[in-house]
Amino acid sequence: MKKVFFVAAAFIFGSTVYAQTSTTSSVGATKFGLKAGVNLPKYQFTDDDANTSNDTESAVNFHVTGYADVPLSGMFSVQPGISLQGKGAKYTSGNNELTENVLAVEVPVNFVLNVPAGPGKFFLGAGPYAGFNVAGQYKGEGSFFGIDYEGETDMNIGNDSGDDIKPLDFGFNFLTGYQFSSGFNIGAGYGLGLTNLRPGSTSATNVEKNNRVLSFSVGFAF
Repeated sequence: MKKVFFVAAAFIFGSTVYAQTSTTSSVGATKFGLKAGVNLPKYQFTDDDANTSNDTESAVNFHVTGYADVPLSGMFSVQPGISLQGKGAKYTSGNNELTENVLAVEVPVNFVLNVPAGPGKFFLGAGPYAGFNVAGQYKGEGSFFGIDYEGETDMNIGNDSGDDIKPLDFGFNFLTGYQFSSGFNIGAGYGLGLTNLRPGSTSATNVEKNNRVLSFSVGFAF
């Protein structure tokens, strides 16, 4: 897990430096921001042959995102950014529980509608993201024949059939929230993964495994 903490520290430091800069476009000042919060990630398994889909239980994880807000017009802006995302899922069976924690670096590009209201503005947006899974871990606990157990195992990231999860993920983000004139903002989002994360899978694979992430955040735009 040292790799996880190193990536997290480097990301937060880089985002802080990134947020100190400001530029101006012809339709207004470009702002930079930082937001963080809670992720409730899960997986959706879809069986194309049986025409069924099932969701796992949601795990609890985190996210930290640095972004730029570049105005395109009076009400529209584009928000490119870089994000450290905790994803995964939780599986339970009787007294046994398995949690899958995945650390991903994402590059989102969201197109945002801004609607002035009261002392700030409501915002609503969507856009694509590219994600790179950099670390992962299984954590299990429960009882087996009356014996309690608890353990952790690192995940193998790769595209081979013996790996646990693919390294790349692509999908769409949806976000909404409110930003005060001071720059403080609160928001919620949803990540819809489109990549089949099962290693060794192809376009002919019948069962797909996709990310589904509900998130809540607080942040500040400079």
